Order: sequence, then structure tokens, then C-alpha cells
Amino acid sequence: MHKDRFTTSAPTRRQLLGTGMGLFGALALPRLAQANNWPTKPIRIIAAQAPGSSNDATARALAEFMTGHLGTPVVVENRPGGIGMIAADAVARSAPDGYTLLITLHSQLAQAPVLLRKAPLDTAKDLVPIAAFSTGTSPMVVKKDLPVQNVKELVELARQRVVSVGNYGIGSGWQIMVNQLAKETGAQFNIVNYKGTGPMVFDLMAGNIDIGAGSMAGMAPGIKNGAFRPIVVISGQRSERLLPGVPTWAEAGFSGPAFDDLRESNMVLGPAQLPPAIVQRLAEAARLSASQSEPMKNVLNQLGVEGPPWTGSELTEFIARSWPTYRTMTRELGLQVQ
Repeated sequence: MHKDRFTTSAPTRRQLLGTGMGLFGALALPRLAQANNWPTKPIRIIAAQAPGSSNDATARALAEFMTGHLGTPVVVENRPGGIGMIAADAVARSAPDGYTLLITLHSQLAQAPVLLRKAPLDTAKDLVPIAAFSTGTSPMVVKKDLPVQNVKELVELARQRVVSVGNYGIGSGWQIMVNQLAKETGAQFNIVNYKGTGPMVFDLMAGNIDIGAGSMAGMAPGIKNGAFRPIVVISGQRSERLLPGVPTWAEAGFSGPAFDDLRESNMVLGPAQLPPAIVQRLAEAARLSASQSEPMKNVLNQLGVEGPPWTGSELTEFIARSWPTYRTMTRELGLQVQ
């Protein structure tokens, strides 16, 4: 018997590599074709905040523009709650084909790993950032009959009795600021958490809570009708057009990471492994919406936002700079979801 009939030579490294590249190419081709043909059906944007928020307003303006720009229906579905993780998890688990997207407060993506004992997803690995729209000039407001005119008077009142604080999202920059303000001044604040700006605003208007904060999308109606008054700009630039005479934290005498570094944004993301070609087209649509969409320009103008959304390397740098600050401050203040 000849053993040669029952033995084969080991494949060479070149043969193995060739086989591997062939398999990779075979697997990649359908995704490449899918990206080239995209979109061919309706796109869904899952918004992590409730209607009445800048998140919802931005999502709907973007959806309207994308519908015309991409030539396919784009719809918005609100799924608030769970520090934005209900919406984020739904998108992370969806197919990476560009038909299911997320828009959420980026602070919630940053905060989930430190706020939750067990987050349902890794926000840095299971989602791919596409664009981020600034929330612009955001004020702290006090209900109309609260006897304070500025932050100094608010602190004095909160030293005498507990002041209730409406918070639009657990782990928000606003919550960190309030906790830091209490830590530095001895003020007493009781934070009441809401699933978005809208429900918080309703309670502010009813006088059920003392103070709150948020974007101008949610705050402007109450300020205009006198239901509450702005006393300081907590994020973004001072705006004489939107909030004449209202100072920033620095002008009110407060500085440090909590007051200086926590910029908020409404971030658009897709599931991990979303083809780069689709990410690029979505990012381009987001950028164009800021200059070509009247509804989007109206939203950004109401918010006090100047300039297009962050995309590409600028977005990557924004995340690298801001997410560690959110997490560090949260750990220092001992914030955690029960």
C-alpha cells in the first residue's frame, strides 16, 4: 500500500491567505451591494426623548429633510426611558443596514456605563456615531412665584429649605451641575427625574416643582407666557436675542468642569458595523439639513445653535473630550440609578 494515496500536503500560507481573502470578499460583497443600493425602503429614527424636547424636534426636522433628500419615507418613533437605553438597545440590536437609526442625548450614552450597574449595551462599541446637533443655549428656569432673581438668591433660599429640581434625564449635565452646586454651597436640592423635557415642563408650569432646565425648544413657551423665568444659561453661549440679560455660569460666579465642560447634543447613531458608505451619506444629509431645511433651520435658530452638526473627525474629537468628563464627574458625585 502506498501511503502517498492517503496523505495530502499542508496548505501554504499564501493559499490560506488567499482562501481567507476570498471568503472575506464573498461576505463583504452583499454588504457593499446593499450600501450602494441604499435606501430602498422606509427609514426609522428612534428618538430617546419624549415629544416636546429638542431631541424630538431635531429628529422630526431631520426626518422631513431626509425623506426628500434620500427619496424614501423617514419616520420618527419616540421611545423614552431607561436613561435613553431603551431606544439605544433597540437600535444596537437592529440590522446594520441603515434603516434603523437612533437620536439621543449624547450625555446618556456617556453616562450609561457609570450610572447603570449593568447597561444593556456598550454604547462605545455597539453603536456608530453619525452626527451630533448641539442643543444650543440652554437656561435654568424658576417657577413664576419662586422669590429669587438669580443663582445667588436661589442658593440662599435652598440653604433655608429644600428646592425641588426637575431633571429631564438621569445623568444629564444639568443634574451634575445641580449636585455640584449643592456640594459647593450647601444648598439643598431634591431632584425629580422625568422622561424628557416635556413632562418636566408641564410640572413647572403647574408649579409642582421649583426649578428646571433644558433647551430652548422646551423652555421657550413657558418663558414667553410667564410660567417660569430664566436666571442663568447652563450650556451654550449667552444670547441677548433669546435670553436678554441672562448670564452664563461663569458670569454668575461659578466655574469648573461641571459648569464649563458639559456640552449637550442630540446625537444620531446607527448600529455597529453600519457600512461606512451609509454612515457618510447619513452624515452628509445631517450637515445639509442645517443649511437647506427650513424646519431644521427653525429648530436650530430657536435653540440658539450656530453652525452645522458635528460629523467625522470633529465628532470623534467631541466624544473623546466630553464623555470622560461626564463619567468622571458622575463618579465623583456618586450618581447612580437605583
